[in-house]
Amino acid sequence: MKLLITMLSMVAVLNAEIVEVVADKFFADEVKQVTEFTGHVIVTKSKDKLVANKVTINFDDKKQPLKYIATGDVKINLLMEEKEYFGSAQTMIYDPIKNQYTLIKNAFLHEKITNKKVYGDRIWVDQTTGRYEVDSDGDKPVKFIFKVEEKQKKW
Repeated sequence: MKLLITMLSMVAVLNAEIVEVVADKFFADEVKQVTEFTGHVIVTKSKDKLVANKVTINFDDKKQPLKYIATGDVKINLLMEEKEYFGSAQTMIYDPIKNQYTLIKNAFLHEKITNKKVYGDRIWVDQTTGRYEVDSDGDKPVKFIFKVEEKQKKW
């Protein structure tokens, strides 16, 4: 029971915000500094929400999260730079130190307000710099969909 309380308190610290993880199964290895949540995993932090089949969290020596790895039908709702995003992929990696997201395999990211959509095999987002990169695996091209407001010509 002490292990469970220790691991849950480790998960609860991310950028001084509460992180809640709900899953069918929980596993922790204090020596390897890793936790695994499997089965109907839902991770929430503030307005962000992640749903996946499995989420693995790696910690440093101070019990702070180093990396989140979500696998299996990953769906995310995020607030980045005051914009709401929905994304999906087979795998998502989040680096909280660098503030970077990587969506891998059948990756999709939708910025809700402007309705911009991007598809690719790998989508990389750096929240700190505002940089985005999208790669294709070669079978399908990268696709970017956005709306252009045409100015009306006056006669």
